[in-house]
Amino acid sequence: MNPSRIQRRDVLLGAAAAGLGLVSGSSWAQASAWPAKPVNLVVPFPAGGGTDAFARPLAAQFSKATGKTLVIDNRGGAGGTVGASFAAKAAPDGYTLFMGAVHHAIAPSMYPKLDYDIEKDFVPLFLLANVPQVLVVNPKAVPASNFQQFMDYVKRNPAKLNYGSAGAGTSHHMAGELFKQQTGTFITHIPYRGAGPALQDLIGGQVDMMFDGLGSSAAHIKAGRIKALMVSGAKRNAAFPDVPCAAEVGLPDYTVTTWYGLWAPKGTPADMQARIVDEVRKLGSADELKAIWANNGAEFGGMTQQQFAGMVSSEVKRWAAVVKASGAKLD
Repeated sequence: MNPSRIQRRDVLLGAAAAGLGLVSGSSWAQASAWPAKPVNLVVPFPAGGGTDAFARPLAAQFSKATGKTLVIDNRGGAGGTVGASFAAKAAPDGYTLFMGAVHHAIAPSMYPKLDYDIEKDFVPLFLLANVPQVLVVNPKAVPASNFQQFMDYVKRNPAKLNYGSAGAGTSHHMAGELFKQQTGTFITHIPYRGAGPALQDLIGGQVDMMFDGLGSSAAHIKAGRIKALMVSGAKRNAAFPDVPCAAEVGLPDYTVTTWYGLWAPKGTPADMQARIVDEVRKLGSADELKAIWANNGAEFGGMTQQQFAGMVSSEVKRWAAVVKASGAKLD
């Protein structure tokens, strides 16, 4: 081979290798500098709901720790799918994050024409909070001081009560459908554009009851605006030790957990993912944030990215079976 051609080839290969090194170094540098500017956090429900109850304290702690703003971008509608669709199309540069929830594992079974896939169009980053669902009632609308009195009233008055939810296909909705299946009762579903508006109408007496995540109901329960009759699962919640669990009231299979997670758009570099996860984990170690989570009956984190991805996949399958069995439809 001509020596000049060999020399030219080696120069080109060397330049290409250097170019790759520059790209890799640039990616690492951008991740190391994160956050270099405000970060947009898409919250797919209106203000005042369960997602907000964890997003806003997280944003406050983020600002203290980094000196940069975590901007809460509330984009409600269609059971949280409007905001998810927006976030899925954002630039994968680490500056738009998505705070979704269990609702987004239910949505694929309720919304067959979604223009995004929660497992394929997002990168799972961190499980932020895990809280049980709680059955809450407006004490003026529902004459019951405990779960048994509530059940007696429901059975004597079939189809009289209604329950609000954060929207069709959300965990609030499916928790109600599961409850009806397991108790043989009928309660009318009233979907809202988020848990916040539904809670306000529950407090105001426009709806009778809700199956809500403790994160959004906790403060209202403690203030006496609404009454908690049962938490889902097999054990009581430490934040509300006087409220019986489902297993205690004769519903051993009634387990509905509301969890909230953090995602990034697909294509976000691995270096950037690791940097974000590390920073969020540090935020969760702050005493102030720990106290807020505990007050809301929640647990923080506890999973790797891979474990979180596995949980999401499992939840998608689990809720698909519940939706099919319940026959739930979009209202």
